[in-house]
Amino acid sequence: MNNYEYILSDISILKGVGNSLASKFKRKNIHTIFDLILSTPSKYIDRSTETKIKDLHIGKIQTVTVLVDKYNFPRFRNLPNKVICSDNSGNLECIFFNSYEGYIKKILPLNKLVTISGKITFFRGKYQITNPTHVSADKNKIKKIHSNYKLTDGISDNIYNKTIQEALRKLPKLDEWLSQNVLNELNNVSWNDAIKHLHKPKNYSQDKKYINRLIFDEILSTFIINSNIRRNFKKKYKLPKIIDYSLTDNVEKKIGFKLTQDQINAINQIYFDIKSNERMFRLLQGDVGCGKTIVSLIAAQNIILNKYQVAFMSPTEILAKQHYKLFSKIFGNSFCAELLTGKTELKKRKVVLLNLKNKKIDIIFGTHALFQKKIEFKKLGLIIIDEQHKFGVNQRKKLSEKGGSNCDVLVMSATPIPRTMMMTLYGDMDITLIKSKPKNRKEIYTYTKDINKIDVVINFIKKEINNNNQVFWVCPLIEKSKKLDHQSSIVRYEYLKKIFKDKVGLLHGSINKDKKDEILNNFLNNKIKILVSTTVIEVGIDFPNATCIVIEDSNKFGLSQLHQLRGRVGRGEKQSSCILLYKSSLSEKAKKRLKILKSSNDGFFIAEEDLKLRGYGDLLGFQQSGQKTFRLADPIINEDLFLLAEKEIKAIENNNKNLSKYNLLIKLYDRANIVNELI
Repeated sequence: MNNYEYILSDISILKGVGNSLASKFKRKNIHTIFDLILSTPSKYIDRSTETKIKDLHIGKIQTVTVLVDKYNFPRFRNLPNKVICSDNSGNLECIFFNSYEGYIKKILPLNKLVTISGKITFFRGKYQITNPTHVSADKNKIKKIHSNYKLTDGISDNIYNKTIQEALRKLPKLDEWLSQNVLNELNNVSWNDAIKHLHKPKNYSQDKKYINRLIFDEILSTFIINSNIRRNFKKKYKLPKIIDYSLTDNVEKKIGFKLTQDQINAINQIYFDIKSNERMFRLLQGDVGCGKTIVSLIAAQNIILNKYQVAFMSPTEILAKQHYKLFSKIFGNSFCAELLTGKTELKKRKVVLLNLKNKKIDIIFGTHALFQKKIEFKKLGLIIIDEQHKFGVNQRKKLSEKGGSNCDVLVMSATPIPRTMMMTLYGDMDITLIKSKPKNRKEIYTYTKDINKIDVVINFIKKEINNNNQVFWVCPLIEKSKKLDHQSSIVRYEYLKKIFKDKVGLLHGSINKDKKDEILNNFLNNKIKILVSTTVIEVGIDFPNATCIVIEDSNKFGLSQLHQLRGRVGRGEKQSSCILLYKSSLSEKAKKRLKILKSSNDGFFIAEEDLKLRGYGDLLGFQQSGQKTFRLADPIINEDLFLLAEKEIKAIENNNKNLSKYNLLIKLYDRANIVNELI
């Protein structure tokens, strides 16, 4: 067995770990020895200081050396066993529930001095320790600083520590994979020393250099995996495509406004990729309403003029239809565009599939079904993904292989992400940012209102409707909850219906897809004036006539989510508003969050603030399939290590270094389940 095979072995190979204990560890997602030794202590318990009974503090874990004076074993089983102990300053009771007398007599023999450590309680004028697990006649076995881990049923602190020490005892010395420059930045700490010190509380608590080494390894492994995917994608030679730069001016004339400088820069970056002999694998990221779709359609036009086909995938049917209509509005009958969705009739579907195969269709719009195996393209040159569904590294990798060697890939995201998060989530792609918004877009005014002033809000909405405008009203829950004091969309719908009659519609996740599409279309066609919904209202869909969004219990949402919801309005030329309703007695933190949203319409700034307030694990509820959460690293706390890793990966890429020395690092910290395809 070589070095890394031991570390990646099943935990059951350790001495003292049978099938039963192994299954308990696996319930904590600890499957291998590496999982075990990378499980960080949740806290450290100091049992090293001995305290007299008279000086004990209730609620603290403390250590005492006492004389065992008396047993009190009641005749009734439902009563606890007691052992009366003392020192020269007072008395202490050890309370045992569900423990046999023989066991108690063994660990606490009469008239003997023993050292006990546990949490101190006070009952009926006496200090107590309940079910003490740290008891010994040898003081040195108790008086230590213990690493304390998050336990699961059936695993005690002692067993956890003992198992980790057994794993560390056989830990092999691994060859160094980091460059000397990086090691200097990390105080020349080796991986082995870092792992060992992780479980030594004195060293760990005094010096963060050991945990920083492990955090850096985790970050760098992610960056290397992403870099590998990017390299493998780009190294496949493709035929360069010819670019007609005048097309941008032609589109501007058709849409009636000038593109922003950010949009022009984005187009130029995409053009650079398209005309090169390396395949494009680019993320086009921008705030809501920044004009990403126009950029992608201009790129698509150039691809079509190069005699290739384009596939434009959207997360929902209604969004696919919107993109199809926008393309048709701009380009008319210049190209053959088609729409393929789950509702496409079978007869037409067969014709569309045949025309795709024979290259009679230039561009096709649809949902993820476009990439089913049975759908064949004659000459696919560009895949555009309107990526609201946030798929992970594995899915992007498979997607990049769909179109063949001459196919470029452009992924769009309307979710502003802080830089450290972006390096992690999208490091396998080249990234283009659009931060500014078209000049014809007006800033959305944001207001906060106490729910007790709902009458003021209702009067405002009446004015909006009288001006032939439309309103979103968002609630956090579908139905009323006994556990959560949040507004229900159904309850609010019934309330508004009494005031506005048949002008109100209801949309939530429990409504079937066909009915949902019907409701959205009715709202889009102005048949419904107020749409009450949960957060299911589609990101990216244009409702140009919607000028107001009301968000109830707004303090219960994340900042980034509130910003995304706010972006459902302000899509037309009219002035739009966002009203954040809240219940009285807001916490200071909630007030701060709402104040940030009121003060800014910059999604990137808001995402940074959201990350600081909520932590990266909660940002937009990110749980990317194909990519697990970091075990140790945090993009905010460890920003310096992320930047160091970014610098190192650029050096590796620029020098075309052989990545074989990082094979073990990647194997250890693999988070994308694609290692075997990379090394």
